[in-house]
Amino acid sequence: MNDPIIIGIDGGATKVSGWIIEYSDRSHLFHITDENVQKKYADYPGFNPAYKPVDIKIQLKEMNSGVFLTEEEVKQGNIYMTAASDVIIELIKKFKGKNAIVGIGMPGLKTRDKRGIIALLNGPRMPEYARFIETRLKESDMSLLSPIAHLGSDADYCGLGEEYSENGLFRDVKNAYYLGGGTGVADAMKLNGTLVPFDQAKTWIAKAWEMKSDKELSLERYASSSGIQFIYSTYSHIPVEELNKNEVYPPQILGKAVQNEEAALAVINDVSQYISKLLFERIITIYSGWSDFFSLVNPEKKIEEKKHVYKGTLLDRIIIGQRLGDLFQESKTTPLLWKQIVGNLTDLFNSVTKQELLDHYLKNKKFNPDMIAISRLREAPAIGAGVDAWLNFKNH
Repeated sequence: MNDPIIIGIDGGATKVSGWIIEYSDRSHLFHITDENVQKKYADYPGFNPAYKPVDIKIQLKEMNSGVFLTEEEVKQGNIYMTAASDVIIELIKKFKGKNAIVGIGMPGLKTRDKRGIIALLNGPRMPEYARFIETRLKESDMSLLSPIAHLGSDADYCGLGEEYSENGLFRDVKNAYYLGGGTGVADAMKLNGTLVPFDQAKTWIAKAWEMKSDKELSLERYASSSGIQFIYSTYSHIPVEELNKNEVYPPQILGKAVQNEEAALAVINDVSQYISKLLFERIITIYSGWSDFFSLVNPEKKIEEKKHVYKGTLLDRIIIGQRLGDLFQESKTTPLLWKQIVGNLTDLFNSVTKQELLDHYLKNKKFNPDMIAISRLREAPAIGAGVDAWLNFKNH
């Protein structure tokens, strides 16, 4: 009864969600409860639905030279941080008298102390994120059992969720790659039986959002809900604000593509093409090292090592998660997306001469669709945030 409540926070570009996560002493696994609070940023006064993030190249440059937040960025950031605070406050109130520990997953690059966000593709920079939340909690006469140790990568938290949850798809395999698409894109790896954060592997592999297509768009655009919507807006000439108002999201875009709408078909074709190439790049990079399949968003970034300690690794599973996983599942009843990706991967393997790769990934000379599994852990980042908070609390 004296165990602290574990709160896992999953922050995105449109809303922040918080869940109570429970740990089992018997199984040493975690599961998500029904206790959930969500806050949409758009419901807060002063929210700017047409907010345009500072150009990512400027953000990356200012990481080293000093961050200059714009006035609009500060306003939008305060709304994001207030919403996250409100989620935590409401969850603690539900368990009056209970101590709480909090893990927070947010997209974007973190500050040096890992408690703030210094670069974010789809939103405002928030260098004081953790301090802002702790201050708001104190103002509400609440305190955490321990300070927020750090903001985690939502991608790493997806990996933790898949590894430590009862229904996780990392648990029963030795080598796997995870691609999740929600507000942003998340990728995670488990190699030689151990979770390998992309930040620890950055000398030999790039994150999905760091790579760009030959159309000069970050691969995040093709794997995330907001990105797919952005591409549809470009093709259809319908503003994103109008698409949101009319509830036109990736499932609806897929539906329009099935009905042969030209703009929607172009979007699904692009998504299929670049996700196929991304999955192929992961397979080859993990097996034999960086091969320059994609150029990088930041021209100053270089992949330094062509070889790595995991060379020769064959994946047991490719996991597609979050809303991208839902979209994959939905597309299985159509001729689009799922079948296109399997076909595209088959074509990409035509360039492979290494028999070991062909034997492992192909079945009857076609890419084996059973290699791709769709995660049922829609809330993997929140579970992972709770896992990280608990492990950090226990180890300190």
